[in-house]
Amino acid sequence: MKAKVHELLNQQINKEFYSAYLYLDFSNYFEDAGLDGFANWYKIQAQEERDHAMLFYQYLQNENQKVTLEAIPKPDKVFTCHLDVLKAGLEHEEYVTSLINEIYAAAYEVKDFRTMQFLDWFVKEQGEEETNANNLITKMELFGSDPNRLYMLNQELAARVYTAPSLVL
Repeated sequence: MKAKVHELLNQQINKEFYSAYLYLDFSNYFEDAGLDGFANWYKIQAQEERDHAMLFYQYLQNENQKVTLEAIPKPDKVFTCHLDVLKAGLEHEEYVTSLINEIYAAAYEVKDFRTMQFLDWFVKEQGEEETNANNLITKMELFGSDPNRLYMLNQELAARVYTAPSLVL
């Protein structure tokens, strides 16, 4: 594996763990606001991001590459409204998509087809993540100002359950 691809994959482990921290922070925000369904939704997002980090970790190990773990920064955003949290979630998913694309481009440049194949799942996953984040924003814009509808949306999000990724390494 070329050094640049290895470096980017290793950095992505940290970025995915940061994503988990960020979504736990979002979950805390919604828990404090009394919206346990939204809190649940983001706890599950945090679990997914942790699993994504572990997929990158396992991939590097499977490729006999050294994994170097770095400190995970503390989330530092302060939110004053529910919609801002959801918009920050979309912005973060778009950022993660750009990171995956950067790794893919680096792998493509050096004809690292195995890494490209590994990343194909993440490319698809990021499309789903952005769609989900956009859908949450749309629903909040439609229903968030009505307490009854917000309650129903919160109940919908409370029903979300975790399913581990089915990517085979």
